[in-house]
Amino acid sequence: MIKQRAFVLGLAFAAQAVAFGPAAHGQGLRVSPQLGGSRPAARGSDANPRAADYIVAIVNSEPVTNNEVRTRMFRFEQQLSQQGTALPPRPELARQVLERLISEKAQLQLARETGVRIDETTVDQAEQNVARQNQVDVAELRRRIVADGATPAQFRDDLRNQLLLTRLRDRELESRARVTDLEVDQYIREQQGSTDSAGLEVNLAHILVAIPEGASVTQIAALQAKAQRVQERAKAGEDFARLVREFSDAPGAAATGGIVGLRPADRYPPLFVEATQSLREGGISSVVRSGAGFHVIKVVEKRHGGLPGANVVQSHARHILLRPTAQLSEAAARDKLAEFKKQIEAGQADFAQLAKDNSQDASARNGGDLGWANPGLFVPEFEDTLNALSPGQLSEPLVSRFGVHLIQLLERREASLSQREQRDLARGVLREKKLDEAYASWAQDVRGRAYVEYREPPL
Repeated sequence: MIKQRAFVLGLAFAAQAVAFGPAAHGQGLRVSPQLGGSRPAARGSDANPRAADYIVAIVNSEPVTNNEVRTRMFRFEQQLSQQGTALPPRPELARQVLERLISEKAQLQLARETGVRIDETTVDQAEQNVARQNQVDVAELRRRIVADGATPAQFRDDLRNQLLLTRLRDRELESRARVTDLEVDQYIREQQGSTDSAGLEVNLAHILVAIPEGASVTQIAALQAKAQRVQERAKAGEDFARLVREFSDAPGAAATGGIVGLRPADRYPPLFVEATQSLREGGISSVVRSGAGFHVIKVVEKRHGGLPGANVVQSHARHILLRPTAQLSEAAARDKLAEFKKQIEAGQADFAQLAKDNSQDASARNGGDLGWANPGLFVPEFEDTLNALSPGQLSEPLVSRFGVHLIQLLERREASLSQREQRDLARGVLREKKLDEAYASWAQDVRGRAYVEYREPPL
């Protein structure tokens, strides 16, 4: 189950319910848990983004409506505001959003024309994964989606579309990412000789004290003083997550402890990078101001991402794999593994023996044991589920491109990478870059082959 590329566009409820990045670097349905919570108003967004509707463009025979553009703009504005990123002028943002929607529709049409299908069970699983990553059950997830102005049906449609696009792009682009040994050698030399921050990855958490639109000088001064008090308490050692819950106005901050997530430094707002450049892990920045308000930033983690550091966290897991056939449907395989899980948890069956008797891959002879695995070894849907488990815990039945799995995490450890393992990781980084380039070219080609008729501009 070597990791494959999963391209993700911003299809679901970014900053309202969940956020999908434009190209998630192999993270599959990796979702930022940004549900609920108080939010500062996004610039220029209506309280109801569905005020007036009309067709703004036709993609082949399918319309793009003003409502679609406005709703997507609303989500992007919320997301950018939460990150402290400067917003482009609204006409420019509207143009970018419209072009993205046109590209997505053309790709979705191609997926359906070429027979890519996503069944309800797979959408159910994706919805459950989102709920688990937000540390809520599905019922609570749906309640929060409704509270954020959407519907569960819309959310599930967005998940289905994302899955369609991911499968289409995997199929179309997987063969374009071969990496040679010479390329790996050159990349390693470049990384070892690099002294700049180009390969730096950081994980930051922040507290946002939002400035309301039209705030007076006196109000702004009071909010700055509030942010300064929060910064002093954080620097004195108070629990940052608790301060986030008490003070942060960032969307969904309470659920995440204010953590934005590990990503290349150039994918953070420059303001955040500059404020934390000289800080070590655990360091607290001075109060900084963005267009959204005042921020207090904590460095959660720093590492060079081009070639990961000498130490990584490895996972030791085992699984049972059932491959759907004409005689065993995907739903039946899930039911069978769910029954296995009940038996194991009740002490009525042994995982290793069930794997030997039933698992349909080479690990069966070892009781399903997959050995110690470095980050990035498994396909995203498998790795996301594995990362959410505690040692000893069993997953729910999981559908991947290989079949249906029941996974148990046995243990985790921190380990030093061998030279071979570092080469494998370097190869993976290069492969992701090649796929990014291939995707850009492929998406442009799909867009170019579509008939697009522009109507009235979006408002």
